[in-house]
Order: sequence, then structure tokens, then C-alpha cells
Amino acid sequence: MSAIIIYMSLHGCAEKAALKLRDMHWDDVDLVNLKVQDPPPLDDYDTVIIGGSIHSGEIQGRIRKFCREHEWVLITKRLGLYLCHMQEGEAATRQFHEAFPQQLRNHAVAKGLFGGEFNLEKMLPHEKSLMKKAVGIDHSIENVNTKAIEGFGKVIFHLDKT
Repeated sequence: MSAIIIYMSLHGCAEKAALKLRDMHWDDVDLVNLKVQDPPPLDDYDTVIIGGSIHSGEIQGRIRKFCREHEWVLITKRLGLYLCHMQEGEAATRQFHEAFPQQLRNHAVAKGLFGGEFNLEKMLPHEKSLMKKAVGIDHSIENVNTKAIEGFGKVIFHLDKT
């Protein structure tokens, strides 16, 4: 099975999830961070995973644009969608629904809400200031759900033998 993980990571959380997923697979999995590169044509891949993170209440624009522009081919693939976020419960689910088009959400065999982090060390000064004012934090916080990532990986890569 050929697989590609297309993600966008500004401060590292979505990339950590992509690396963890890649490491779960028994073959090579291509990784593409839309922040630094364009993806190759999707024709050679059976499985496509798309992931991003929430910033200022929305997924990155490049992820949104990629999904919109490639929706017609994505619905022909084994598809997984994941989101890194700091919201909980219904708010996290709402962010996931707003991040990905309905047709892709309906087609995806794996959907993941992986939690998130506020990594102040990787933020620009104005981002740190905004986080301190808006959220009231003055230190990095990690709330990544590794069990959710592992469960997603088992589904998307057919690793669950049950």
C-alpha cells in the first residue's frame, strides 16, 4: 500500500502526528509539509492522509485550499483526516467539521482529533503576546492524545487485526 501524509505544521504539533503515523506503517510513507513544499501528484498513492492544526479558530488556508482543489481525486483514495487542536468535546468536533469539506469527511475511513499544544518556544513574539492575552498562558502546554493517533493509524493502515 502506498501512502502519503500531507500536512501543515506551523509550530510542530501536526508534524509530530504525521511522524508518529509514518512510523506506524511497515512501508515507506511520503511526508509533505505544505508549509515548505507542494505535494506530488496523488495518482501513485492508495492512501492519503491530510492533517493540520487550528490557528485563530481555523485550519491553515493551504490545507483548506488543497482539499478543495483535490477533492475529486481524494474521494477515490483511502482517506484519513486529522486535526490538532486545543478545544474539547463538541467544540473540537465543530472545528473538525469546519476544517474539512463534508464530502471528504463522509468519505474518510479514519478521522482524528489529536489534541494539541501551545509551544511558546516556536512562536513568534506577536504570537506569544496574543496567546498570553487571549488564553492567559505564559508557558508551553502539551495536550497531544497519542492514543488517538495510534488508533487512527491502526484504522488507516489496516493494523488492527480484530
